Amino acid sequence: MKIIFLGTGTSQGIPIPGSDHPVCLSSDPKDKRLRSSIMIEWDNSKYLIDCGPDFRQQMLKIKCNKINGVLFTHEHADHIRGLDDIRAYSLRQGKIPIYGSKRLIESLKNYYPYIFNIKQKYPGSASIEVNTITKKKSFYLSNKEIIPIEVMHQKLPVLGFRIDKFAYLTDVKTISSDEINKLLNLEVLVINALRLERHPSHLNLDEALTIIKSINPKKTFLTHISNQLGFHKEVSKKLPENIFLAYDGLELNLN
Repeated sequence: MKIIFLGTGTSQGIPIPGSDHPVCLSSDPKDKRLRSSIMIEWDNSKYLIDCGPDFRQQMLKIKCNKINGVLFTHEHADHIRGLDDIRAYSLRQGKIPIYGSKRLIESLKNYYPYIFNIKQKYPGSASIEVNTITKKKSFYLSNKEIIPIEVMHQKLPVLGFRIDKFAYLTDVKTISSDEINKLLNLEVLVINALRLERHPSHLNLDEALTIIKSINPKKTFLTHISNQLGFHKEVSKKLPENIFLAYDGLELNLN
């Protein structure tokens, strides 16, 4: 199984337009972060987690020729607003399956009536197959079990996903002990770490490290990073053993 980090930035990405923040002005490619998303590949299948506003650019960068489906974590703009560009794939492949909570699916229908509403369907728009999922029930994609993990983004429930011994969590602020129990014995955990200071709806670095300790994966990669976390090279030097900053374009291969 291969993991490709398509984007590792927070909702504004890095650099932020018009910003003179030192990280935004950095020449280090690892300080350039598109909105957070990953691609997971196994058995000649390719699945996305989230499809944000940088989706088109991300697909061009990795020269992606097909998509087998999209798993959505939640309905905030930085995670859904690339869905329109799925049409590049659905025009060739037919309907692209998407997977998300009932609440998320309703949000997509409201935001994209020309995709989902038959009466408003626009010629040439994306063709989507809707699959509603819940935290209570796992499901299978290309012969692998997908286990939804519910976390809280302040008051908003968000879904993460476990596949074999890999798990992806984003926009976490809190997570229950029951959900942590679903994450034990991981080889690789991906989890958000927004910045150094506390934030009302995202983990800061210290909070992320506390949750990582309770899950105890072999390796952890931090994502959904803002310019306020600091320079990639400097922050990386200060992280505990086996905890790393992810960066755009990073690839992981899991047995």
